[in-house]
Amino acid sequence: MSHIHNKILSRLSTLDGAYSPETLRSYYSDARQFVDWCSADGRAPFPLAEDTLVAYVTQAGDAQAYATLRRRLSALRRVNALLGHGAPQLGEAYRVAIRRHRRSRPAASRQARGVNRALLLRAIAAQPDTLTGTRNRALLSLGYDFLARRSELTALRISDVTFEGTGLRGVIRRGKADPYGRGRLVYGSKRSAALWRRWLRAKPPEIPWAFCALGHGRCIDRPICGRTVGDIIKRAIVKTRGARPRDWEISGHSLRVGAAQDLLSDGHDLAAIMRAGGWSSVGVAMNYLRLAEHNIWERSADDPLRPPN
Repeated sequence: MSHIHNKILSRLSTLDGAYSPETLRSYYSDARQFVDWCSADGRAPFPLAEDTLVAYVTQAGDAQAYATLRRRLSALRRVNALLGHGAPQLGEAYRVAIRRHRRSRPAASRQARGVNRALLLRAIAAQPDTLTGTRNRALLSLGYDFLARRSELTALRISDVTFEGTGLRGVIRRGKADPYGRGRLVYGSKRSAALWRRWLRAKPPEIPWAFCALGHGRCIDRPICGRTVGDIIKRAIVKTRGARPRDWEISGHSLRVGAAQDLLSDGHDLAAIMRAGGWSSVGVAMNYLRLAEHNIWERSADDPLRPPN
């Protein structure tokens, strides 16, 4: 099947620049998983056929969450078109298989745990007094205040962040929900301004990346990678909790999740939270907020349902 893998890679390369590298890697990974499953089951992967997709949903889908399966099927349709095949003819058998899979799996997807303000402060305090610790403290603080994705932190440049009053003003020039680079304004707290200033004093000014890679105690002129951002967050939580969380519990999204949930608890409305996080979809934003520990009655002077004395 290696010739099919190579052909898929070749066709996906025609999309370079039109889609993010992460999207193209995801397309290839999903297509490769499907091709390998077809090979093991003695089926031709492309062009897509209804009986093959029904079998895939029924067999391979058992180990996948509905959201994962839906993403993979979308990627397969895209790859199928890139290989020059027409849209697959999908009938009732396919729709029933999808519906059966969706009803058999829990509706709620696993969400990374949010790093809220209290946990963030402990994670910052746990960093060592080294060059690495100085960078990581600034990264954790700005990542939380900016509601930044991993890819946004890796792409951030020194010129994108300025001091304003007692805090920071920044611009996220491109993001997952902003592929054409309209950008969004972000703001940092007094805490972030102090940590950012300390990191700027420690790093060479000629390195343009806000958070550069480090090696042997020295700064390297290349941006930190997204995987390292996730590892920094996980290790910071280990330092505060004393135990390593499961892979899905803490991720590169945890700062973003925690900040959004804290904004809700602080009384900010959905429009303000969506603007701060760069969300264009109410449904996506609500998914971040659904596990927020936000008791709407906690600050109420009176409970309107309480019977009079």
